[in-house]
Amino acid sequence: MTVDILDGTLTALDPATPGDGAVLLRLDVPLGAVAPLAGLPGHWLAAAGTGAAVIAPDGSLTWLAHPGAADPVRSRVNDGCCDPSGRFWFGTMPYGPERGLGRLHRVDHDGSVTTVLDGLTIPNGPAFTADGTVYLADSAEGRIDRFRADPDDGRLLDRTAFAAFAPDAGSPDGMTVDDDGQLWVAVWGAGAVHRYAPDGTLTAVLPLPAVQPTSPALVNGTLFVATAAIGLTPLPDDRPDETRPGGAPRHDGRVLAAEVGASAPPARPAILHPGAPGVPSTTIAARPSGGATQREAL
Repeated sequence: MTVDILDGTLTALDPATPGDGAVLLRLDVPLGAVAPLAGLPGHWLAAAGTGAAVIAPDGSLTWLAHPGAADPVRSRVNDGCCDPSGRFWFGTMPYGPERGLGRLHRVDHDGSVTTVLDGLTIPNGPAFTADGTVYLADSAEGRIDRFRADPDDGRLLDRTAFAAFAPDAGSPDGMTVDDDGQLWVAVWGAGAVHRYAPDGTLTAVLPLPAVQPTSPALVNGTLFVATAAIGLTPLPDDRPDETRPGGAPRHDGRVLAAEVGASAPPARPAILHPGAPGVPSTTIAARPSGGATQREAL
């Protein structure tokens, strides 16, 4: 699955077949991230607009909260994913250049939405390990922090600096953790994906034929990377789309794939208890290990 945030679309991609995929949803608000909702096939828990919502198979939305609507400037959702217990985490950020107004939020099993961390600018990720380690990027500040998530109440504890980027070295964007516990980070503006060991050592740099990678996903040894074309100068009409000055391939705004020999666990489903907003009272909630087969949205 991949989202186009500003276009409000969710698209299903077949990892084995290159192509445009099939658009599953199109909202009239930004769509930052989705997670399949355990026990309700065809339903999604989504970071959308300025908050979080349950999306039914017919595309209707049941809003849980709009935390970004209270911001002093116009804001929207950004990246998000589920932790090992099925809580859904997502960020909100300003549309403009204001610093320190981005925040990280958590959707608990009863559908309540809590602001977990503020003072950010452009939150990206988070990414979770199976044991509850949390990585969170602040793209505008050029840093990745590491936390420990309390398994009982989801509080973030023990914040430490994990990686820092020089001003001219790109910005950390979306992230994922592989089966060996290594963190893969899309580096916006640098045309690369970085891989880090759990101790913060940079273990690999994968150059990409796109300037603005946004989010990585690992499936059966293949790395898929979403990229963005927003803000880039369009090529003149007389220059083929497939080339840049100098003859290098142009792939901005596409999802790229590379064989890297690494994989990651399937995306975790979101778990909302029966009776939560958008969830029928008769729903049987799945356990966190309940066999999600869909990967994280790119």
